[in-house]
Formats: sequence, C-alpha cells, structure tokens
Amino acid sequence: MAVAVPPPELDEETASTPAQAILAGGCFWCVEAVYRALKGVRSVVSGYCGGNAADANYERVCSGRTGHAEAVRIDFDPSQLSYGRILQVFFGVAHDPTQKNRQGNDIGPQYRSAIFPLNAAQERVARAYMAQLDRAGVFAAPIVTTIEGPTPFYPAEAYHQDYAQRHPEQPYICAVARPKQDSLRRIFPEFLMNPGQE
Repeated sequence: MAVAVPPPELDEETASTPAQAILAGGCFWCVEAVYRALKGVRSVVSGYCGGNAADANYERVCSGRTGHAEAVRIDFDPSQLSYGRILQVFFGVAHDPTQKNRQGNDIGPQYRSAIFPLNAAQERVARAYMAQLDRAGVFAAPIVTTIEGPTPFYPAEAYHQDYAQRHPEQPYICAVARPKQDSLRRIFPEFLMNPGQE
C-alpha cells in the first residue's frame, strides 16, 4: 500500500549535525530498501528494538514472544532530509500503518508498526504527524502505529544487512520490497539520492 501523504505541518528545525531515526514497519529488509535510496541518508542498519539484549537474535524474535520489533536505524543528515520527511516516507511508502501486529503475510508483534523516538523533539513531531494524518482522513482505517521507547536498538545479524540490495531477485524481495521502491520513485522522486535508480 502506498499513499501520497501530505508533508508534516510540524517538523524538527534544520540542523547540521548527523541524526538518527528508528522505525519498525514489518520486515526490516523491505523498510531498509526504501530508506537506503533517500538523499541525506548516510546508512541504514536492520535490527531489533523493544526487547532485551539476550533475545535480540533472529530466531528468537521470529517467535513473536520477545517484545522486539524488526526495526531499522537510519543515520541521516538533517540539513538534507528532516525527521518529518522520514516519517512522511514511513507512512506513505515504507509500510501500511493501519495493520496491527502484521504487514501483509508477515504476522506477529515483531512486524508491528512502531516509532522509537530518540528525543522529545522526535516524539513531538511523530505524535503531531499522526494526529495530522488522522484529521486529514488519509487512511481508510485507523492508524495503529505505536510510539515506544526509550529502548535500545540491537543490530541484526550480518546476513540481514543490505539484504534487498544483495538479493534483488529473491522472491520475497521482488514481491514486497520492489513495489515499495517503485512507489517511492513514483510518489517522492524529489527525495531520491539517484532518481531513476533503486
């Protein structure tokens, strides 16, 4: 599902120092694939957020019983890409914020829609934007995205990193990540690092 969501009315002030954002929206391979393409993004790391360190591994998280969500940590340059714009892509392209504890055929709390603000300003922007989207009636169903934290982020195993880029012909990537990348190019071409490319 991709939606041309409006830009946030409230956003963080432009800064020159590097910043981070942590988001969960289903399979981290696919969310990572979207954010890797954005201008101003320095790196994207797939990982786990919302549970403890001992259980932060793929096998345990897949059980749905650890409290973790599959998440991505985005390192970005806020002078090129604001936190609010990162949320605009999150709600518009990266996932479906109306699905509770699932994304498509991926079912369980580890696939929940969640924002993990790293400071009070990010939480303020996230809450204001969700309220803005609700007021505008952008989605046919209620937004179920949770705002969680503070909680540590644990990087996932090495084989999960840059997965979509390294395995572009893998069937799951073709079926789930590629349509998100196509929607990103169609809806937000001005955000792309290299327009016309993944």
